[in-house]
Amino acid sequence: MGLWKTQTVPDLPVVPLVAARSAATNVADLVHGHAVRRPDVEALVQPGPPRRSLTWAELDERVSAVASGLAARGLVAGHRVGLLGPNSVELVVAYLAVLRAGFVAVPLNPQAGDAEVEQMLTDSGVRLLLATVPRPTAVRQHPLTPEGLDALAAAGRVPVSSPQDRESLAVLLYTAGTSGSPKAAMLTHRALLAHLDHVAAVGAMDADATVLTLLPLFHVFGLNAVLGSWALAGARLVVVEGYDEDFFPLLTREHVTHLPVAPALLSAILNDDRRPARLDPVVSVVSGAAPLSPALRREFREATGLQVEQGYGLTEAAPGISATLPRPGVGPDGDGPDAGDAAGPAEAPAAEGPGHVGRPLPGVQVRIGDGSEETEPAEIFVRGDNLFSGYWPDGAGGPGPDGWFGTGDIGFLDGGDLHLVDRARELVVVNGFNVYPAEVEEALRELPGVQAAAVVGRPDPRTGEQVVAFVVADGLSVEDITAHCALRLAKFKRPGLVRLLPELPRGATGKIRKGALRRSLEADEESR
Repeated sequence: MGLWKTQTVPDLPVVPLVAARSAATNVADLVHGHAVRRPDVEALVQPGPPRRSLTWAELDERVSAVASGLAARGLVAGHRVGLLGPNSVELVVAYLAVLRAGFVAVPLNPQAGDAEVEQMLTDSGVRLLLATVPRPTAVRQHPLTPEGLDALAAAGRVPVSSPQDRESLAVLLYTAGTSGSPKAAMLTHRALLAHLDHVAAVGAMDADATVLTLLPLFHVFGLNAVLGSWALAGARLVVVEGYDEDFFPLLTREHVTHLPVAPALLSAILNDDRRPARLDPVVSVVSGAAPLSPALRREFREATGLQVEQGYGLTEAAPGISATLPRPGVGPDGDGPDAGDAAGPAEAPAAEGPGHVGRPLPGVQVRIGDGSEETEPAEIFVRGDNLFSGYWPDGAGGPGPDGWFGTGDIGFLDGGDLHLVDRARELVVVNGFNVYPAEVEEALRELPGVQAAAVVGRPDPRTGEQVVAFVVADGLSVEDITAHCALRLAKFKRPGLVRLLPELPRGATGKIRKGALRRSLEADEESR
């Protein structure tokens, strides 16, 4: 079918939204709306110690005061403000204040090194950095602490209101993009709010929910899929910095009902000896930010009785493209309401399997390749109001004139459900044959003792490329792994090189950093 064909593709029908679109033009408007309607309801809490909480009215007032204080520092609409710190009430308030004042938020990974932080500050042209811990940089800094926000709030003199333009730039989020080099995706308020509408249409969260914010807020999943959905729904937010020994008591103490996770966190919960038989009062577990293995999903369901739903998305899609979340009023066969089952262990959905990531969200269109053969693996293209406006600073690499954006992922549609095969840029071509790393990784993980595996390709003068496997294994030799692959995989798919590692390099959400693995191979070549 080919990814390189050029032909006219008829517009696909836009999936209608099944929920009213938010009237907000700025994400911070959502907070003000709840402050008007439900001023005394607790909006967010940081368990501490000490325990701190804000009602919707208190949060709205704090956001406006900090926004005014930022404006008093000489910032004007469009100026970039860096946010650098762990999850906290202050980070939430600062993010919303930046948006309310019409500035552009640039959330940064607090685990990033000084050189990397400086590069992103310079690239994005940040005018003011709000940081929990000062960094060596020429950029003006202000403490992202309770005292620091108090000072900003006290300095504010002029009331600010959210700019009424959904197309104004809201966030710059750094991502590897589809080309592999880090760059900042330009997300407008329109893109952020459209994703929230799309997720609301499938009933992901309501005002009665209490959602745990354990995922980092510098990542698009935590920032918009979690924090943004909380703001739209008017739910209750429990802000936590990291996973620790208080995790399970916290679920009960704060009555957490919604648990957004990355696969690495899901695995940590599953393998924690302190885990109770049931995670009451949790009723919803949604995984994102990295691929979720069917085995982990199944084991978690069997151990806890909770079905793990998963979403597929990109930073460039703010982030949602598809999800396995059940649709309101639609049964598992898609033709009617679900039967009212008694409470008990969740049943696995019929379409569950490797690479299955559910149906496109309402309002998001998906096309496979040139659109002619949707059941044959090809690059996934998406279109919707949730898409970014290109990469900073000039919008290069964004959606085409027809609105379609190539994700760099390979997948196919089956009965309306989207299945991922692999990353287009991770495809390994051996003697002209396509090798999908995900397939080889799945085969490696079938071998007892293999804890983790990552597959990349490297140039080979004889075959074009060679399959290289990095494996974390307990009690296994390279020969054991090679013998297993010989039984499990076609010859051209077998790793030509197997490396045993004590652990794989991972990002903040647990996603394997394959770029680091490739660079280690390049370094070996250069040292020869």
